[in-house]
This record gives sequence, structure tokens and C-alpha cells, in this order.
Amino acid sequence: MTENVSAVVEMERKLPGSPAQSLKIAKYEMLNYMRSRRFLVLLVVDAVIGAILTGIVAYYRPQAFLGSMLGFYALWWGNVASFVVILSCIFFGGDAISGEFQNRTGYFIMANPIRRSSVYVGKFIGAFISSLIILVFFFVITIANGIYYFGASIPAQLAESLLFSVIYLLSVLGFTFFFSSLFRSSVTSVILTTILFLFVFTTVQTFVSSFVGVEPWFLITYGAGIITNIFTVPYPSHMTKTVERFGRHATVLTTYIPTVAEGLVIMAAYFIISSLLGLYLFERSEFR
Repeated sequence: MTENVSAVVEMERKLPGSPAQSLKIAKYEMLNYMRSRRFLVLLVVDAVIGAILTGIVAYYRPQAFLGSMLGFYALWWGNVASFVVILSCIFFGGDAISGEFQNRTGYFIMANPIRRSSVYVGKFIGAFISSLIILVFFFVITIANGIYYFGASIPAQLAESLLFSVIYLLSVLGFTFFFSSLFRSSVTSVILTTILFLFVFTTVQTFVSSFVGVEPWFLITYGAGIITNIFTVPYPSHMTKTVERFGRHATVLTTYIPTVAEGLVIMAAYFIISSLLGLYLFERSEFR
């Protein structure tokens, strides 16, 4: 009996701890992503967007792009970075957890002496690093064009915007993992996440802000506005009202701009809350 207990204790000592397990899972997740078509597709999408913007700016030389350095980076990076983040998170995080249920691969993973939290964190790290590579690739394209038109002098606002984009990446990925844990179907989790980020959030934000006159502080896309707004000097006012006339009728439209601190708090809250909820759901789900 004593020998059996000693053997079990010795085996537990040899097992890697939770951080080591998470890093090992992250490593294999990254390898799987980089060998998959989705990684290549995202690189191609980045390259195509960069090529289109490069061609348009080089041929038409629009004043909106070339009028100022900050204007160039605001249009090239600020307006596109959010889309790249959302697309990357959907590709890498949309089915990260739900795929384990749908394909029943999670049943075999959980048969090993490994914590569910280690699996969740490892998958998150793998998806985050893979998404970050896609984002940085587009950032390099942006920098290359910026240096061509304005020289090697890079504004500090671009570095701040990149930092905000990485934080936005974390928050979107956390929300994506939450939805992936909520549903057992990969298709359902991916489609709902896509609809929410590309259509629902932006539509609700416009309606609530402009027509209802309420600050949409509860929307992640509202907080992400600092990615683009940071290029405006001085920073835009928190709230502006404009009067729009439609025939004899006049409507007051309200526009809210998040402060930098507010935007960071919103994105951080989405990351923390959605990540914890996703982990909670994953740890209590049954593999069938």
C-alpha cells in the first residue's frame, strides 16, 4: 500500500505544473494555426488590404492621406487595425473551445492528467500570439508606406495606437472565447461573434449615441475608438452635439468620444469579465 502511494506521489511530481501545461498547449496550438489555411488566408487578407491601400494612395495621392503624417496613420492604421483584430480573433478564437465539443477532441484531452484551466489558458495564449502576428504584419506594411511618404520620423501616437490595438485584441479574444465556450457548435459561435462585432455593436453604438443621446460606454467597440482618436491633436471632445435638418424638421445628433482612460477601462473590463466567464463555462461543461 505504501509503495502504491509513493508511486502516485512520484508520478504527480513528474507531471508539469499548470503554467508549464498551458505553455505546452499554447505551443502546439500555434503550430496547428500556422500550418492551417486560416493563418495563410489572414496573411493574404493583410497583404491584399495593404496592396489596395498602397495602390490607391500611390496613384490618386489623396490629400486625406498625404496631407499630414497623423492623418495618414489615422486612415491607414486607425481605420483598419480594428477590422484586422476582429477578423483574427474570429479565425483563431471562434471555434477554439466549441471545436473541442463538436469534434469530441476535448474528451481525449481531458482523459490526460491536465487541468481544464491549463487547456483554456494555453489555447488563449496560442490564439493571441497567432492573432498578434497577423496584426504586426499589417503594422509593418503600414510603417513601410509611412516611411516612404513621410520619412523615418514616426509619431508617438502610432505606438500608442498599436498598444491600444493589442489591448483590444485581448478583449475581443476574451469575448470570442466566452462565446466559444457558450456553444457546442463551432459554426454557431463563429457566426454569432462575427455578426456581433461587424454589425450589431456598431449599429447599436450609432443608434444609442446619436438618436437616444446616451453614451454607449457598455460597448467594446465604443472603447476601441481610442485606436483612431489618438491621432487627433488635440484629442476630441468627449461629447459634441450637431443639428441636422430634414426639410422643416431639425434633429439634434449627439456624438460621444471615449477618453483614453475610459477606452482602456472598457476594453480591460471586457477582457477580464468575458475571460473569467468563458473559463467558468468551460470548466463546468461535460464532454459527451
